[in-house]
Amino acid sequence: MQPENDLPVPDLPSGRFVGQEAFVDCLRLAMAAAAQQGWRELIFCDPNFAHWPWQDKQMLEGLHAWSRAGRHCTILAANYDFVSSHHARFVSWRRNWSHLIDGRICRQVDPANFPIIFWSANWTLQVLDPIRSTGVSGTEPERIVQAREQLQQLLHVSGLGFAATTLGL
Repeated sequence: MQPENDLPVPDLPSGRFVGQEAFVDCLRLAMAAAAQQGWRELIFCDPNFAHWPWQDKQMLEGLHAWSRAGRHCTILAANYDFVSSHHARFVSWRRNWSHLIDGRICRQVDPANFPIIFWSANWTLQVLDPIRSTGVSGTEPERIVQAREQLQQLLHVSGLGFAATTLGL
């Protein structure tokens, strides 16, 4: 797929990454590539998104640049308490783009066993050890398919969660 603008497409990491900084760098690069290459679908999965850079200006700019008609993002978590209390910028941004982003919640899986995955049909990242923030990423079709199958299992038993707005009396 051709980039949507004249900016160079970032090289996406492939293989093993180690540490929180490397994890965040991978996510930033992925969002820039998603926007520039016009990736149609994204899935973010984490038990609570405590280590994701949702307050990061560069990450939100990437999300904003990605958000166009015909695109879809699913966020899947065991709970959204941390997101609601610590990622106000993302919560506010999501409110404006709720027509592109589905919030799903899966309470059937123990948060300790919940996968941490960024998925697209072009590139995927999976955290294998959340304590040390180590994992793998890449464009290999088998890696992308395996991550998608794992996510499909969770999505199948998930329900709507993390409403974009809350109504009160």
